[in-house]
Amino acid sequence: MRTTLKRRAVALCAIVPGLLSIGAWAHSIAGNRVFPATLSVDDPGVGDEVNLEFGHVKSLTDDGDEQNTNTTTLEWDKLITPSFALSVTANYVNINAPNGGSASGFDNFEVGAKYRFYVNEAHEFMASAGVFAELGGTGSKAIASPHSALSPKLFAGKGFGDLPDSVKYLRPFAVTVEVGPRLTLSSAEPDSIDWGVTLQYSLPYLQNYVQDIGLKAPFSNLIPVVEFPMNTCTGGPCSGHTTGSINPGLIWLNRWGQFGAEVVIPVNHASGKGVGVLLQAHLFLDDILPNSVGKPLFGKGEGK
Repeated sequence: MRTTLKRRAVALCAIVPGLLSIGAWAHSIAGNRVFPATLSVDDPGVGDEVNLEFGHVKSLTDDGDEQNTNTTTLEWDKLITPSFALSVTANYVNINAPNGGSASGFDNFEVGAKYRFYVNEAHEFMASAGVFAELGGTGSKAIASPHSALSPKLFAGKGFGDLPDSVKYLRPFAVTVEVGPRLTLSSAEPDSIDWGVTLQYSLPYLQNYVQDIGLKAPFSNLIPVVEFPMNTCTGGPCSGHTTGSINPGLIWLNRWGQFGAEVVIPVNHASGKGVGVLLQAHLFLDDILPNSVGKPLFGKGEGK
């Protein structure tokens, strides 16, 4: 359960050799499909995980001066049952701007809960629902809003492994989506809708379940991905305006975790004036420490 990095400056597996299958160790699984923990749009799965992300963007101010914004986000997700997880997220922001505009500190902390309520193995479909609360006043006054916000969301993922043989090379494709309102608890900030889509092409899926084309590590671990994290304002002067980015990148996946890298391209002028980069290191605690930290508090973990 990886929450979207919020309010950045830009709207800011090789298969293990042998007989091990992906389903024996990966996390967000529907049939043969593994939905990776994407960087900007949350995947539909739940797990015992730690996610660290670093974002950087260099942009221009309205005066034409350069401004650098760096964000470092740490999230911990804890399974309560195999289908239900809680999360806590901390986001540190550093803005280096000219003319006394620099600022740094923590954004508001966020807590969340997410429940995976449906999996269709045959059609590689998964759906979850969650609610996330931004705790106003818990961050630095220089960075964070004093107001809280509540975000109920739906998440879904669909793999195309059920396509016919005539289009078998499309089977590695998958899409995921997330959508939900961001309800501010103060009239000083407008409400909005967070929504996002990812398009993925899994080379591990191609190798294992379509045709072995002879890819070797590290290329056989890769999942090319394009993410579209968006936010549409629904109140106040910005009502109807959408900001966001297009994020093409790569995810490298193995049994213990994954690394990701994406370019962050703003979709319009309101979303930012510079191209950024987003980096991820994600650890699967339920594989690394399956009998302690990575074990659900109640029930037995799946696929372990």
